[in-house]
Amino acid sequence: MIGALILGLVAGGIARLFVPGNKVEGCLPTMATGLGGAFLGWLIFTKALKIGDDDIFDLGGIIGAVVGSVLLLVALQYVSSRRKP
Repeated sequence: MIGALILGLVAGGIARLFVPGNKVEGCLPTMATGLGGAFLGWLIFTKALKIGDDDIFDLGGIIGAVVGSVLLLVALQYVSSRRKP
């Protein structure tokens, strides 16, 4: 459990560096973004592309977690930009 939280925080923090102008600020939203991104990355790499193992939160999955977090941040930016008049 602690490892998953740390993975989420690290992946979310790295993803924030890659996505300019994101609105995710603070430790808990960054961790939540990283955890969601880790799950998304796991789905993409393990289930869709058949790369990797079936451990959702393992340290080797940091690349998938960062990729998933970046995709999640881009999607959040797109949705929030569409809502503004």
